[in-house]
Amino acid sequence: MKTYSVQLQAQEQLAEGTSAFHFTKPAGFEFIAGQALDLILGEQGDADSEWDVRHTFSIVAAPHENELVIATRMRDSRFKQRLKELPVGTQVQVEGPFGELTLDKDLTRAAVFIAGGIGITPFMSMLRDAAQQQRQQDLLLLYSNRRPEDSAFLSELQQLSQNNPRFKLIATMTKMEGSTQEWSGITGYLNAQRIQEYCQELSRPIYYISGPPMLVEAMHDLLDEAGVDADDVLSEGFLGY
Repeated sequence: MKTYSVQLQAQEQLAEGTSAFHFTKPAGFEFIAGQALDLILGEQGDADSEWDVRHTFSIVAAPHENELVIATRMRDSRFKQRLKELPVGTQVQVEGPFGELTLDKDLTRAAVFIAGGIGITPFMSMLRDAAQQQRQQDLLLLYSNRRPEDSAFLSELQQLSQNNPRFKLIATMTKMEGSTQEWSGITGYLNAQRIQEYCQELSRPIYYISGPPMLVEAMHDLLDEAGVDADDVLSEGFLGY
């Protein structure tokens, strides 16, 4: 894989504890919606472990956009602290793109995205790309968060669902007792019965799962319980997210 130099253009808060980082898009960096990159902040010799200077992120931006964007939960790791403290204009390196969590070429098969928290990032790229391309494919996003305050990109997703008749958003909140915002939508955890209900009218769906490893494992179990063939499931777990 090739390594590129990029410049930090902006940092923005997306939700409580979640931020996006906008970088310049270098010439020749071409990717497919859903793919990822490694962000490199310094040299291996500058840190105790590779995790302190290098981390993998899904690309939030769509391929047609003129910037590279990542989003992450801002935890207390050394890498996240380095990232948070980067001044605008700083030059860093990215390596990539890579990853197989991309949309199938068969438009007659529906795509079902299942995301928990920051696992939404690869699906943002896919959904933005589908909107720009006017992709004629049924798309369903099952998006689980604790509270609206924790739900990155929620308003954009709601707008995308209004503008794209082939895309349906089902967002659910699991910890509304801790929220200060109103929510009139679905609450509670996803289960096999709900997944069957939401997907029953879709044509031969392919399921895409993204999020913390424990969520990915739990969703695999639910899909198995719902009778989904394992060959129709693609997943990506966010180690150290």
